Amino acid sequence: MTYQTPRIALVGDRSPAVRSHARIPGLLDALATRDQLVLDAYWIPTEDAETPGVLDGFDAIWLLPGSPYRSEAGALAAVRTARERGIPFLGTCAGFQHAVVEYARNVCGIDGAAHGENQPEEDDLVIVPLSCSLVGHEGAVEIAPGTLAERVLGTTRTQERYHCAYGLNSAYLDRLREGGLRFSGADDAGDLRVLELPGHPFFLASLFQPELAGDGTRVHPVIRALAAAAVEYATARQAPVAAGA
Repeated sequence: MTYQTPRIALVGDRSPAVRSHARIPGLLDALATRDQLVLDAYWIPTEDAETPGVLDGFDAIWLLPGSPYRSEAGALAAVRTARERGIPFLGTCAGFQHAVVEYARNVCGIDGAAHGENQPEEDDLVIVPLSCSLVGHEGAVEIAPGTLAERVLGTTRTQERYHCAYGLNSAYLDRLREGGLRFSGADDAGDLRVLELPGHPFFLASLFQPELAGDGTRVHPVIRALAAAAVEYATARQAPVAAGA
C-alpha cells in the first residue's frame, strides 16, 4: 500500500487582502523543508463547508481568519466536524470566535449563541466587540501549566500578534467551562486568548494569529503541532488498510 500524504482542509474565504491567507503557502513550504512535515492542503470556502461530506477524508481542519465569513454555517460545520470526529483542529482569530459559538450552541445548549459581528441584534452574544481592538496589536499571553497549549508552545508566556476586534463575552465563561471547554491562555489583563478541548486528540484555538509570527520562514509552534497531529491522525487512519493489504 502507498502511504497517502496527510490532507488538511484550510477552511476560509481565501483572499489576497487577508495577510494570514497570503502567508499560508510559504508556511506549508517551511513545514515541508524545515520540519519534514508534508501536508496536502486544500482551500475549502465556507460556503462549500456547509455541504455534508465535503470535509470527509481530511486529517486536519484549520479554520482561518477572514470574518465575516461568507457562510457562518459552513464555519460552524467545520468546527463541529472536527470536534465530533476527533479530527485535529486549529482555529485562529475568527476560528477561535466561531469555535466558541459552535460549542456554546451544540454542547452548552445556548441555542441562540451568536457572534456580534454577524448578528449584533441577538440576545446571546457569546462573541462581542473587544473593549480595545487588537487589530495590528502584539502582546503577551500567559499559558496555563499542564495544558495542550503549554505542551505545544513549550512555555507559560509567549508574545503573539493579533488582527481582530472581537472576543469572548465573559458573561458566558462559566457555562462554557462547565460544558467542558478549557481556556488555557490569557493576556496580562486576564482576557482569554486560547482555548482547547480536553479529551480531544488535538483541538486548539487562539485569538492571536500564529501565521503572522516572524517573517513566515519559520513556522510557529502551534501550526507545527497541528501538522504533526495531522500526520499522526493520517498514520492511524491508514494503518488498518495497510495491515489488511
